[in-house]
Amino acid sequence: MTTSLQGIEDAQTLAQAIVDTIHEPLLVLDAQFRVLAASRSFYAIFQVDPEQTMGRPLYSLGDGQWNIPALRVLLETIIPERASMDGFEVEHDFPGLGQRTMLLNARKVIYERSTITTILLAFTDITARRLIEREKEELLERTEDLLAQQQTLLQEMQHRVANSLQIIASILMIKARAVSSEETRQHLRDAHQRVMSVAEVQAQLHASGGVDKIEVGGYLTKLCGDLAKSMVGDDQPIHLEVIADDGKIGSDKAVSIGLIVTELMINAVKYAFPAAKADARVLITFSSAGDAWTLTVADNGIGRAADLSPRKNGGMGTVIVEALVKQLGATMEVRSSGGLTVSITHLPTSQAPEAA
Repeated sequence: MTTSLQGIEDAQTLAQAIVDTIHEPLLVLDAQFRVLAASRSFYAIFQVDPEQTMGRPLYSLGDGQWNIPALRVLLETIIPERASMDGFEVEHDFPGLGQRTMLLNARKVIYERSTITTILLAFTDITARRLIEREKEELLERTEDLLAQQQTLLQEMQHRVANSLQIIASILMIKARAVSSEETRQHLRDAHQRVMSVAEVQAQLHASGGVDKIEVGGYLTKLCGDLAKSMVGDDQPIHLEVIADDGKIGSDKAVSIGLIVTELMINAVKYAFPAAKADARVLITFSSAGDAWTLTVADNGIGRAADLSPRKNGGMGTVIVEALVKQLGATMEVRSSGGLTVSITHLPTSQAPEAA
């Protein structure tokens, strides 16, 4: 008998030592939810004494601070049916601690040789975790609001820019009709065409929804198609074709590429076909591999006579194209063989040839 009692006491001592070793608050309850054992961390965190805890019903501890409806549901409804529950979340205002979010894990222990039932109840304070999650959600919401505001402002700015460009283009056309000098009139018409090309680029970017990456194939096809309608007349039919892969570029680079294509098309229409040609053709191709890309505009016109070199009457197109190519960090090559071919190549910094 003495040996049996000693064994029970040893088992209780071992059980209490195990409970005390656990860092998280832990309670051992009987079938009536009275406290049989509690970990040291439970006493420390919830600021209660063993004398006020041991043998007392859980719901009466600390002037009823554990009489929580959600906890009652866990112990009185869920545990009897399921025997265990992990990750049961409870929010409560604890005296001395304030509002806390606790994650409860419960286990019902049934002994084979006894009708006694005990319940293990562990607590994990996840208040800080939930606070961080809420702050992240609020930050995400604020970021989305700011992005929406930015998009609205961008659309408004694009709308105003488009209106301003239309006004400038109209003024240029009025001036072109009013002047008596044919040379001045031609300069004004060229300026008008460039302004309209900028407006077209802006329209294409606006149609893309303001995304940072533009799909080049569709962008150039629409751009060149619209430009052809305004630049190519029935008296001088020119077939225009765009061949491009599915590469994408940043919207800032798309503006420069669109303007380059416009200038080269103006050059081809004005100079490549001085006489009507049945099979007159301008081909625009774009290919890319990662950050590297090549843009080519080729015609089957008279060739070198349509070069971009400055002419007696101007050379603004040359200046514009060269400036845009430099801005893109690209190189330009002009070839004359069965027409004029202008190739513009951009290589990543690691692949770009070193300056001589």
